[in-house]
Amino acid sequence: MKPLEILLIVVICVVLVAVAFVAGIVYRKKVGEREIGSAEQEATRIINEAIRGGESRKKEMLLEAKDEIHKNRTEYEKEVKERRAELSKQERRLQQKEEALDKKTDAFERKEDELARRLEEVNQVKAEAEAVRQKHLTTLEEISGLTQEQAKQCLLDSVEADVRHETAVKIKEVESQLKEEADEKAREIIATAIQRCAADHTAETTVSVVPLPNDEMKGRIIGREGRNIRTLETITGVDLIIDDTPEAITVSSFDPVRREVARLALEKLIADGRIHPTRIEDMVEKAKKEVDRTIREEGERACYETGVHNLNPELVKILGRQKYRTSYGQNVLNHSIEVAHIAGLMAAELGVDVALAKRAGLLHDLGKSIDHEVEGSHVQLGADLARKFKENPVVVNAIEAHHGDVEPKTVIAVLVQAADAVSAARPGARRENVENYIRRLQKLEELTGSYPGVEKAYAIQAGREVRIMVKPEEVTEDNMILLARDIAKKIEAELEYPGQIKINVIRETKAVEYAK
Repeated sequence: MKPLEILLIVVICVVLVAVAFVAGIVYRKKVGEREIGSAEQEATRIINEAIRGGESRKKEMLLEAKDEIHKNRTEYEKEVKERRAELSKQERRLQQKEEALDKKTDAFERKEDELARRLEEVNQVKAEAEAVRQKHLTTLEEISGLTQEQAKQCLLDSVEADVRHETAVKIKEVESQLKEEADEKAREIIATAIQRCAADHTAETTVSVVPLPNDEMKGRIIGREGRNIRTLETITGVDLIIDDTPEAITVSSFDPVRREVARLALEKLIADGRIHPTRIEDMVEKAKKEVDRTIREEGERACYETGVHNLNPELVKILGRQKYRTSYGQNVLNHSIEVAHIAGLMAAELGVDVALAKRAGLLHDLGKSIDHEVEGSHVQLGADLARKFKENPVVVNAIEAHHGDVEPKTVIAVLVQAADAVSAARPGARRENVENYIRRLQKLEELTGSYPGVEKAYAIQAGREVRIMVKPEEVTEDNMILLARDIAKKIEAELEYPGQIKINVIRETKAVEYAK
């Protein structure tokens, strides 16, 4: 093929392509114009429908608003009517009450007028009576030569002086008689103290129960004509109570050591089966040896637990006797060990001799081991025992001062005093808790301080004594005796307390002047 033909073919192809392109563009333009026209028509239709729908919605909303307004107006008018009706009702009630008050006011005014009239009559009668009384008094004053007040005061002074003097003399006579009968008074005080202790506490700490294998054993313990029980009671110093309690015997004694000896002896006799006076004596001796051994072991245990060494063997035994001693339900030996530990801990904190503090704490209640056997307070008995066995003077002072009987001279004495209070007052330690104890002392001070002429009143020595300072210008020497007597009677009538309370009335006169 020739080049000219090829070129011609190419030119023809290009022209055809261009024509096809122009035809496509023209076709697309016509199609686009048709689509635009269709879209404009659709848009116009949608706008027209929206306008028609909006008008319709507007009409519906207007109708709803009109309905709501009508409904609210109806409710408001109804509420207004109800409130008006209520106000009318209240107005009628107020009017009725006003009318009732007017009637009552009229009645009160009439009564007031009547009372005023009667009061005037009474005053008139009273004035007449007063005139008659004054006339009689004037006549009596002319006869006696004294005014009414002078005669009354003279009579009262004479009678009061005579009565006070005679009362004071009589009380002194009675006190002198009671001092001469000291033993009888002491027994009465002890009986009063026992009576005022809690019944369950007394029963719990003064009796022991020994179980029996059978009730037949009761007859064997009593023996022929009661010789066995009589022998046992005589040797041990206890009371055996054999009642209807099945398979049990009660051992009663205020001395816990004697009670423990009798209990052990009874248990040995019951186990052995041979019960007669000679055998009873042998068993009581064995029981005493066993109790003595237990006492010594308990004393050694207490010393070992507290780290207190080089105690006199007799002191160890006396200390061990505290195992069988209780105070307000608290075991005295356990209390002493606890006081020793507490005093030692406080001494360590303060840098004081720990060993000496523990020794004083362990021995502070030493006198309670023998206070059932020897007369005197456990404080004084304990101090005497410590001096007898050559204990350190610091320990002796701590024993004497732990209840405030003497002034503490060392820090250790103060620590023992505090440790004793902590051990006794902690919850559960004793039957009488801290609140009752404090309340009792406060009541004691309030009661004694309420009397005229009393300046100050202090409950001291754990409530065992009340010290009363009186004003010397108001209370005379004779009145002191009467005051102490009255306070003692009032305390007995109004307070509950263990033991006895000493009433110590002090009247002190001072004269003060300054040299310039």
